Amino acid sequence: MTRHDAEHLARAALTHIVEPGDEHAGRAIRHHGATGFLTLLMQGDDEALLPAPRAPQGDDHDSPPPSGRPAHQDGHHRTPHPATPAAHDPRDSRNLPGTGARRIANWRRRARTAAPERDLDHIARLGGRFLIPGDTAWPRQLDDLGDARPIGLWVRGPADLRGWALRSVAVVGARACTPYGAHTAATLAAGLAEHGWVVVSGAAFGIDGAAHRGALGSGGATIAVLACGVDTAYPPGHAGLIGRIAEQGLVIGELPPGSHPTRSRFLLRNRVIAALTRGTVVVEAEHRSGSLVTARAAARLGRHTMGVPGPVTSGLSAGVHELLRGEATLVTDAAEITELVGAIGELAPPRRGPVLPRDLLAPDTTRVLEALPGHGPAPLADIAARAGTHPDDTLAKLYELHSLGFVERQQDHWRLTNRRTEPPHTRHGGT
Repeated sequence: MTRHDAEHLARAALTHIVEPGDEHAGRAIRHHGATGFLTLLMQGDDEALLPAPRAPQGDDHDSPPPSGRPAHQDGHHRTPHPATPAAHDPRDSRNLPGTGARRIANWRRRARTAAPERDLDHIARLGGRFLIPGDTAWPRQLDDLGDARPIGLWVRGPADLRGWALRSVAVVGARACTPYGAHTAATLAAGLAEHGWVVVSGAAFGIDGAAHRGALGSGGATIAVLACGVDTAYPPGHAGLIGRIAEQGLVIGELPPGSHPTRSRFLLRNRVIAALTRGTVVVEAEHRSGSLVTARAAARLGRHTMGVPGPVTSGLSAGVHELLRGEATLVTDAAEITELVGAIGELAPPRRGPVLPRDLLAPDTTRVLEALPGHGPAPLADIAARAGTHPDDTLAKLYELHSLGFVERQQDHWRLTNRRTEPPHTRHGGT
């Protein structure tokens, strides 16, 4: 059995006791430390955990003076003492102000069943580890969550979480996605992986799974953030995928081994995805999708929020379009994503249509070409007049256009050629 230090043991126990994202617990850890908070739960009595009683009203210092006599009639201004008897209460450093009795009772009940040594030994046997704030591999961007910061992270996989998280992007979306959404998510993830970015998602069906597969398929890196224990494959249908991620990437979660997912845990998991990454891309999401929770959490944390547009008739894209009407940025490929989240100079290539042969003509030559009528031939004089050029210059340009295949000569008249110029992407030969 491996020997574990007190801080890791305390935080491992607290991941069993406290639900993810509980700001009451986060505040208690900030005030008392993880070991101090756990000691209160394990050894303290219920009274010591409750807020100190409020000061009684109307004591000697705060009661009004008798019948109209001013408080400073004795020649001294008497400053009222603050009503904080808890400042002298020896239990003050141990209480949890603002936390209800029911929540504390629930913590204490769970504390009796916590077995941190067993959990830490179990994760070690799986080849994993338990990271806490202050560890070398702890991603410091999670500290942006304040009191909602994870107490610790259970991790499976060989990679360095902190290093990977520094260059990561979340790709999330609907579980019941369309083939368009799945293809788009996989293509985006593959492109990001080829650009050296780590793809982060939640290992769910639909967009999440497509994103993980796209990254793995291109030989890239991916992180799955679970809403259950990292030794539990959820959904069960993704057991193989989660196993691949644990071998080639990272599987992380806030809950100890053996924990099951709940609806609230899925939603709270999304804040970790948002905080861990440089930006969040949403591919297909309805108005009430959990993916929008991730995107809005990312926006609150100052991360980039991006969306991939879909058909305006698709309800699965309605939530994404609502994001895009706000502060989210429209993206269509990995290059546009890296332009937003990457370093200065990582620009997406300029977008334009195909270059046609007539685009390469000089302006004077183009003017002569546009002076020819759409149907039928025209004499040189008429073409020169319409182009506003001298007939000799017009004739020279017409011969140039003839050599390029744009025009034909019919005796003393000129006309546009009947040949259609093939666009550069036309396939030649075969079908």
